[in-house]
Amino acid sequence: MPENPSHPVGRRHLLGLGAATATAAAASAVSARPAAADAGAADAVTASSRASRLRFSDAGTFRVVQFNDTQDNHRTDVRTIELVERTLDQERPDFVVVNGDVVNGDMTTAQQVRQAYNHVVLPMEERRIPWAITFGNHDEDSAGATGMTEPRIREFLAGYRHNVGSTARGVSGDSNQVLTVRGSRGRGTAFALWLLDSGRYSPETVGGQPVEEYTYETIHADQVAWYREQSIALQRRAGAPVPGLMFFHIPLWEHRHAWFGSPTEWTEESHARAVVKHRIVGERNEREYTAQFNPGLFLAALERGDVKGIFCGHDHVNTYVADYFGIQLGYGPGTGFGTYGLEGDDVHRLRGARVFDLDEDHPGVLKATRTVFASDFGIDLSPRPQPLTTPEPLGHR
Repeated sequence: MPENPSHPVGRRHLLGLGAATATAAAASAVSARPAAADAGAADAVTASSRASRLRFSDAGTFRVVQFNDTQDNHRTDVRTIELVERTLDQERPDFVVVNGDVVNGDMTTAQQVRQAYNHVVLPMEERRIPWAITFGNHDEDSAGATGMTEPRIREFLAGYRHNVGSTARGVSGDSNQVLTVRGSRGRGTAFALWLLDSGRYSPETVGGQPVEEYTYETIHADQVAWYREQSIALQRRAGAPVPGLMFFHIPLWEHRHAWFGSPTEWTEESHARAVVKHRIVGERNEREYTAQFNPGLFLAALERGDVKGIFCGHDHVNTYVADYFGIQLGYGPGTGFGTYGLEGDDVHRLRGARVFDLDEDHPGVLKATRTVFASDFGIDLSPRPQPLTTPEPLGHR
């Protein structure tokens, strides 16, 4: 779909602006956000030790599944859980990333927030699959009523046996980490999984001027510097750049540039050329709701030469991926049935997940990526909500 500057603001944009918590959360955005709190810092050591079991199979393969925007409350739509479970059973991943907006802001107690997260992560726990999350713009929307800030959510999630998530200290945000995957047959680090916190909402004004359109936060300069430092350190230890995938919630400006093949020309003609040049696969049903400012992360990754793919969520009905100057830029489809989708009877047509197949013997290790959808499993796609009658028991207390 070509960009139309006169098109009215999209539904997802209104969701972000409509939450009362958005204004309160915005104050931290342009000057670097406060570094992650120390809540749960001791658990980071435990998570790190759990992550050490990430390794390629004896055949030299490793599979990652990305879920996005499950975005529901403590009465999660039963089809969201079914989609997660069916995907895990079919794909049998070695690692799962839940890439932001795991919950919405509809909850009024801390226990309800815990229940909402529990519904999403319990399928991995039951299957003993290592997993981690990144935070999106909505995960802290209920904090004013529930007290469940991102550090407290992370502290709660640290109690799950198969959660390998933690966060780097002294860096903006609360879900920044690099997980390393050991090679097969005694090889050292063969791959890196970068998880970043792309923030929440922009302040209402910057430099005395209103921020009216791109009202989301972005990766900050200290996070880009952290990535570069960690990337260099990994290379020194491994003796060569370590290939990797990077996940965060809110897209970069380069996601739009890839779709149109240009930072300035946003037309059907430029997109048609980009399809060939950047080998685009998938759909774009809404514009990329990115931040007001470009953080320079893509250029940093391009210069380092290690990250082979950068994948986001946030825009629920975009599923495309493009080879943008040697880095795969793309979306995981929205997974949750409790939030906005397409129009009318097609509302749930693109509910799904993204799968990544890694192979040590493939150039760059990232061999392929593809999407799976609820329709592939015969899951009911009717528009009527189907919330849980009773929340599932927590996977831990």
